[in-house]
Amino acid sequence: MTRVVFLLVPQLHLLDLAGPAQVFSTAADHGLGYEIGYVAEQEDVPTAQGLPLHAATEWPRLSAEDLVVVPGWREPEPRGAGPSPASLERLAAHHTAGGTVASICTGATALGRAGLLDGRRCTTHHDAQDELARRHPKAHVVRDVLYVVDDRVVTSAGIASGIDLALHLVAVRHGPAAAARIARAMVVYARRNGHEQQTSAMLRHRAHLVDAVHHAQDLIDARFATPLRLADLAATCGVSERTLTRRFTEATGLTPLRYQQELRLEHAEHLVSHGATAETAARTVGFQDARMLRRLRARA
Repeated sequence: MTRVVFLLVPQLHLLDLAGPAQVFSTAADHGLGYEIGYVAEQEDVPTAQGLPLHAATEWPRLSAEDLVVVPGWREPEPRGAGPSPASLERLAAHHTAGGTVASICTGATALGRAGLLDGRRCTTHHDAQDELARRHPKAHVVRDVLYVVDDRVVTSAGIASGIDLALHLVAVRHGPAAAARIARAMVVYARRNGHEQQTSAMLRHRAHLVDAVHHAQDLIDARFATPLRLADLAATCGVSERTLTRRFTEATGLTPLRYQQELRLEHAEHLVSHGATAETAARTVGFQDARMLRRLRARA
């Protein structure tokens, strides 16, 4: 039996907690032997989303096989919230005894305060990376990845990436097939590897207010693996080809074709990282063969 203990901090983000908790709960339902517990420094814990939680105030007895997870929280201004020195000592002691300590999002701050990030690779939410690096200069903050594992210290990006981290830990202990079964049971679209970027191409190029371009992106997102004529895109969006290309480039920094290629490349990289050959991945995302995929990968 592996015990998974979540350390709850006031103003924690619910999905930082609920995502990985659901993974280990589903793993327990599949007979993988997990027992989940929740501890805090006070019985009633307010969350950033307004739903109060109730937790134990006494830590259970832990072994080297057990996992402690610190979900992220919303820090007030001036910054300084988080676990007490006593809780930080608990985190450090568990790691010293051979246990694994993990964080979701800004929970990495607690690991840093416990001295667990010094000399180690780590990550956090992309909005908090600079602050983590400033606070803990001895840590090596890896940017724009989903999670990082370094000597039983596991840190993840933010919010939904806690699900990816938890599935990874299940895969390490029980094999990728077990993690895939849990992801399927949770209706997780794709189990992502740690090195994958925190934001997909579909999100990176949406920070604009041009309706016609958003409409074109919707069409490309839905059909990026099929041939798309610029004339058809423009007609559907109600503008000329020249106007669509100009507005699209101004809004995203890419032409419609380059945007489609970026989606294809990202999806192909995901397939390759999960065992597909370059040729299979290339054909799946709409390339005739792997040559264009290799050129785009080299360019990237």
